[in-house]
Amino acid sequence: MKFERLLVVIDPEHEQQPALQRAAALARKTGAELHLLQVDYHPSLEAGLLDNRLLTHAREAMLLQRREELTARVADLGAEGLKIAVDVRWGKRRHEEILSRAAVLQPDILFKSTHPSSALRRLLLSDTSWQLIRRSPVPVWLVHDAQWNGQRLCAALDPLHSADKPAALDHLLINTSQALQAQLGLQAEYLHAQAPLPPSLMFDAEVAQEYEDYVTTSAREHRQAFDALIAQHAIDKAQAHLLEGFAEEVIPRFVRKHNIDLLVMGAIARGHLENLLIGHTAERVLERVECDLLVIKPGGKE
Repeated sequence: MKFERLLVVIDPEHEQQPALQRAAALARKTGAELHLLQVDYHPSLEAGLLDNRLLTHAREAMLLQRREELTARVADLGAEGLKIAVDVRWGKRRHEEILSRAAVLQPDILFKSTHPSSALRRLLLSDTSWQLIRRSPVPVWLVHDAQWNGQRLCAALDPLHSADKPAALDHLLINTSQALQAQLGLQAEYLHAQAPLPPSLMFDAEVAQEYEDYVTTSAREHRQAFDALIAQHAIDKAQAHLLEGFAEEVIPRFVRKHNIDLLVMGAIARGHLENLLIGHTAERVLERVECDLLVIKPGGKE
């Protein structure tokens, strides 16, 4: 994976910008360009009592002021020698402006700070982070507010593709993790969670009698697939972890136990209704972890 252009979403509603801190740390190591995007909006400057000419002038004046303020805020980073471009735009639907900019810039990673959001907000599709997970064509690095130790990352793999994701995505997750390990000095761990069907779902008596054989066979298949995947990369066996349980439970537990700073996961685009009702595994995991999350889609950049 290359690290040449990093798109950083600046949150105008918060003073602290963890996403910018993470991106700057990576840029210092790689020489990547930082492209900062701030999307501003104020309902008082929508169509109303003022005519369109005055509204346009007011918006332009506001954006100019915000651009000057943002440029001043990142002057220290420029003084370090980092390459920085600043873009401030007007937009009511923030995620649409971010996706539009990402489509043009084609950054290697899109960084955004994430803040806790309720299930209701996700249901109403009002949170920018969830929209980016679902729709961004480039990897999305969601930065948690917690302090960054910068020591360990974990890649969550699915070698049997139970989530219907392409086999190539696992290799992309591993390649990305190894690139980040090399650039940031992170210790990489590789995790696969496998969960057989619980016996309570075996309603047929004949099938229930064969449940133990099913569990044994399932465990063997997962072990063989996981070992075969790991063997294709330069990964020490001590870094590879096959654990039993559902991913949304196993992964957060592993993250806490091993003090993971960055969780690398794959996600696939699904139908609008399914997104609305259940979301991705990545979304469910994000609710339960207190570390950064890097979400990568099939066909992403290497």
